[in-house]
Amino acid sequence: MPGGLRLVDPAAPPPAADVEVGPAPATAPDAGLLSPVRAGTPVEAATGDPAWLQAMLDAEAALARAQARLGTLPWQAADAITDAARAERLDLRELAVAARETANPVVGLVRALTAVVAADSPEAAEYVHRGSTSQDIFDTGAMLVAHRALTLVREDLTRTATALAALAGEHRDTLIAGRTMALHAVPTTFGLKAAGWLQLVREARERLTRVHEEGLPVSLGGAAGTLAGYVEYAGLDGPEGSEDVLDPGVFHDRLVAAYAAETGLARPALPWHSLRTPLADLAAALAFTAGALGKIAVDVQGMARTEVGELAEPGGAGRGSSSAMPHKRNPVLSTLIRSAALQVPALAGALTACLVSEDERSAGAWHAEWLLLRECLRLVGGASHTAVELAEGLEVRSERMRANLDLTGSGVVSERIVAVLAPRLGKAAARTLLDEATATAGAEGRPLADVLAEAPELAGVLGPAALAGLCDPAGYTGAARALVERALVERAPKRP
Repeated sequence: MPGGLRLVDPAAPPPAADVEVGPAPATAPDAGLLSPVRAGTPVEAATGDPAWLQAMLDAEAALARAQARLGTLPWQAADAITDAARAERLDLRELAVAARETANPVVGLVRALTAVVAADSPEAAEYVHRGSTSQDIFDTGAMLVAHRALTLVREDLTRTATALAALAGEHRDTLIAGRTMALHAVPTTFGLKAAGWLQLVREARERLTRVHEEGLPVSLGGAAGTLAGYVEYAGLDGPEGSEDVLDPGVFHDRLVAAYAAETGLARPALPWHSLRTPLADLAAALAFTAGALGKIAVDVQGMARTEVGELAEPGGAGRGSSSAMPHKRNPVLSTLIRSAALQVPALAGALTACLVSEDERSAGAWHAEWLLLRECLRLVGGASHTAVELAEGLEVRSERMRANLDLTGSGVVSERIVAVLAPRLGKAAARTLLDEATATAGAEGRPLADVLAEAPELAGVLGPAALAGLCDPAGYTGAARALVERALVERAPKRP
């Protein structure tokens, strides 16, 4: 069969135990088949296995350069390690399989990198991973991956915010039914709804910015958080007369500063092998971002329903097509975003649970973080990239918004009418009158203002023109316009 496929008779018995069934290819990549929200997006490349491997190699090379800055490692060795630290020079699959024997990929990576360095510069090989430990390299690499992914997400959120601001400004007076508990409540504007989306995106961007710029630190603790290996090797390799530099406290400060400068990451207050605050903070920001985008997505889905028809997603060849129903154009962009929004909080919760990490280094909690972190980054990165396309191409159908608003025949402003009549008739009497008038208008298919004009209780109280004005939804949007104007003023991010 073409492509190696074979047809299977569903009625046939399962293969016997001694019949060999070929397994899936061992090296088949995770192509995103089950996660279309991130498939083909920039974040996928930024978080894939090659990118993760390169980030760990970058961590190794940056460490060598940081040590060279302090004079505890030859610059020639640091340069040789940096030149050799390229992912394409290592066998990714071999490293992955070897990690089963050591429970982390760094041990095999160090061995392979050392071999590559030795082939290029034999005298530099002994300086690979000098005084370090697997968790320093992996965690620093993870922070580099997160830093690169968040750069993409922040750019996407900025574009989405720009598009939403344009929608809010254009539709600041476009009437729409405000819905509570899924039913018409009082009038609002689509501009205010878009302004709410804008606020969420800005808040997500602020949270990610704080983490991105301040909360992704290098990891530098050595075997058990004391940096003993680094200090010991510095004493052996450092230049004569450098006792001040080699004082453990001074050396720690200078090495961490140099490592942070080489990587572009933050400086931690303490080694964080089992103090997982950076991961918890990152998880929280990613979960909020996913939820913020998910709110937009679920609103678009509801407003794009056939019987509502107030919004439509941007189209394209084959976009949203159904395998069985040619007439459908499904809201696939909001569907993808919503799928991410439902997954990330659960993954982020599990990532936060890894705060419960025993001793100085964990046997399991640390290892559990890896895929959770990557999936959070992938899903949020995919959702944010999708949100740009959704926001920039969203089709607003204002005529349907007004038509739907009119479905309740001015009942949507009943709150306003009661408020105006209560001082004149009493609150209970006004409510009773309006309940009866609304029921009559609905049953007879007549405008509510006409029914109210015939009520004897209102004779001499409000005339037909005044009642017609009270029943106009355009007159009852409260501070909606002012709120939109306020939202359109970009403000500086709040700092805790």
